[in-house]
Amino acid sequence: MKKSIISLVVFMMTTGGVFAGGILTNTNQSVLFLKNPARDAAIGLDGVYSNPAGVAFMPEGFHIALNWQYAHQTRTVTSVSPLYVLGRKNNNNERKIFEGVADAPFIPSLQGAWNKGNWSLQFNLSVPGGGGSCEFADGLGSFERVVGSIANMLEPLGAQGYDMDGYMKGRQYFYGVQLGAAYKIHPNLSVYGGLRLLYGDATYKAKISNIQVKTENGYVDFADFMTNSTATVNNALDLVNAGIAQYKAAGIPVPAELLAQQAQLESTKANLTQLQKYAQGVNLLCNQDGLGIAPIIGIDWKYKNFNFAAKYEFKTQIRMKNESTVFEASEIDAVNKYKDGEKVNEDAPALLTIGAQWKPIDVVSLNIGWHHYFDKNVSWYNNAQDLLKHDTNEFLAGVEWDITDKLNVSCGGQITRYGLSDDYMNDISFVVNSYSIGLGCSYKVKDNITLTAAYFQTNYSDYDKTVTEPIPYKETYTRTNRVLGIGCQLDF
Repeated sequence: MKKSIISLVVFMMTTGGVFAGGILTNTNQSVLFLKNPARDAAIGLDGVYSNPAGVAFMPEGFHIALNWQYAHQTRTVTSVSPLYVLGRKNNNNERKIFEGVADAPFIPSLQGAWNKGNWSLQFNLSVPGGGGSCEFADGLGSFERVVGSIANMLEPLGAQGYDMDGYMKGRQYFYGVQLGAAYKIHPNLSVYGGLRLLYGDATYKAKISNIQVKTENGYVDFADFMTNSTATVNNALDLVNAGIAQYKAAGIPVPAELLAQQAQLESTKANLTQLQKYAQGVNLLCNQDGLGIAPIIGIDWKYKNFNFAAKYEFKTQIRMKNESTVFEASEIDAVNKYKDGEKVNEDAPALLTIGAQWKPIDVVSLNIGWHHYFDKNVSWYNNAQDLLKHDTNEFLAGVEWDITDKLNVSCGGQITRYGLSDDYMNDISFVVNSYSIGLGCSYKVKDNITLTAAYFQTNYSDYDKTVTEPIPYKETYTRTNRVLGIGCQLDF
């Protein structure tokens, strides 16, 4: 039962990223990524994020780009548990679907670079992590199974089922400011060094209300049921204790049946005492914020009609400070993550990207890339990183074609593979393996003004998990994700 309550109150990282990338990292910092994700060795202004060393090979002058993205995602959990049969709204079914909707209607980013001689001074304003809110209007299976287990526990007191309303919502943004400089140490070789500041801002809400218990006389309020049951158990225990006292006073051995009855009533009383704090349901709210900073280095090498590039983002250590309705340490350790004033480990992992670009002819570019997230080397709450089997890897490929001097079209794809395990996965916070495709076009309205539009879609696998105790259940996790973007680049 204690583990069940833990499942109820641990509402960790509900939003996660609504973008492409690792568990906590967004890689689509510009619309150019949406139309071709394999940008790790491309020469362009979006390179201030994807290939900062390569930006040094852009023409001299000042370049600036503004991007807008809209992302819509769903998260679906198909859950199977015998406890759902006890639920009033479940029509005697063991299978129930919980769906969350994550919307990020306005995600802007701004990239800029000033190139002069061998130098390129750069900045990037974006959302490198998080990026929206996710809402489960009917709560989650981990919520409902707790209420179902309570009803099951109270069966000896006349409970035959339950009713409840659940709700879950999380919002998370990691805002990033990146400053750096690239330098051409050779006409075909450049290097980059910079820093990124991350500011995390998150809010988590969880609520269980209107809990009712089904009895032979119909549904009654959970608090009233608890009050009446506690009084009944106390009265019965008083009678049993009085009987035991009489046997002891007379020097007669107490019958084993009477002692067993006493033990059973005391156990029931202890359970009721444990559950009493949930008689009014659960209403939790936690706001978090924190800062972190990390260096970034990069290199770009041009050879004939090839271009090769690499970038390394160091781990960003972040401690998110809580402002919460939980003011005292809880007997349930998981709740302490959201205790007011606590600082929670939420590191952004180091990231290595390697890319190559080949131009078989002047107007066509073929691109490939590889991303490696060092997830196992971070510090997350409760050492969640240790539950992963391995680090995250991504494999990217794309093609671009300059149809005319003004019109460019491109498309590409990305495969993402996480080191998932059953212990890591839960219905409150989950990622699943996926492949993504993107396409779009860019058009030069004037020599110094380029407009871009793109569409990006991620297709997710299913992840199946089976738990046998303390509450048996099976769950399947999956997602959908679609992103639209438009951008404008100005060159002076």
